Amino acid sequence: MNLLGMLDVSSSALKAQRVRAEVVAANMANAETTRTPDGGPYRRHHVVFSEAESSSFGASLLGHASPAFPSAGLLKPLTMQGTGSAARGGVEVSGVIEDQGSPLMRFDPTHPDAGSDGYVAYPDINPLTEMVDLMGASRSYGMNVAAVQAEKGMLSNSLDLMK
Repeated sequence: MNLLGMLDVSSSALKAQRVRAEVVAANMANAETTRTPDGGPYRRHHVVFSEAESSSFGASLLGHASPAFPSAGLLKPLTMQGTGSAARGGVEVSGVIEDQGSPLMRFDPTHPDAGSDGYVAYPDINPLTEMVDLMGASRSYGMNVAAVQAEKGMLSNSLDLMK
């Protein structure tokens, strides 16, 4: 794998971990949401990763940049048209799925969303689990930033050798 191929892998991991952190933040923000537009409590979301089909960094250097990433479709994977010589091994977000577990039922007859029995359906979101997921995403992001810095140093040293 060439140096640009390593940048492809690291940049795809940075994008994937950013999405993972955003999903965890949304889960934490909605931990007490008992009513959504779809009805019922908020459901925890999980990020699904898969191997990237093509690289993005090398393709953009060669002038094959993709259209802008739409802000409304933030959780959709970004796909690029590669040049055929792109290195494989990156990661992409293949989807964000909802947890199908049952909600937590708490007795609170004064709550506006309480059923006839006085119980309210709350999301099954554990703040400790979400913090562990956020720490994992943050550390993975940090390690990939360090890898990009090391790769930039190698590229710089390679250019210095050619002088």
